[in-house]
Amino acid sequence: MSHLLEFYGTECPHCQRMHVLVERLEKEEGLTVDRHEVWHNEDNARKMTEYDRGFCGGVPFFYNTKTEQWICGEVQYADFKLWAKGT
Repeated sequence: MSHLLEFYGTECPHCQRMHVLVERLEKEEGLTVDRHEVWHNEDNARKMTEYDRGFCGGVPFFYNTKTEQWICGEVQYADFKLWAKGT
């Protein structure tokens, strides 16, 4: 399991735009992001609640289990990469 988690909703336009950055990160940095759809999957929604702990309350929500840092919503690629690499 990757230490990078993504929680998203299938129909969420913000999630769709961030998915492009997830794919770019995986391709350019060789990292893997574990994706969890929460709008149609109750187990994933519960898992998001465990990690979210009131930080975001919505999607897209990203969590780095190594650094315990999170991202709420859309961000620029440079910030996303820094979060993923733990810097």
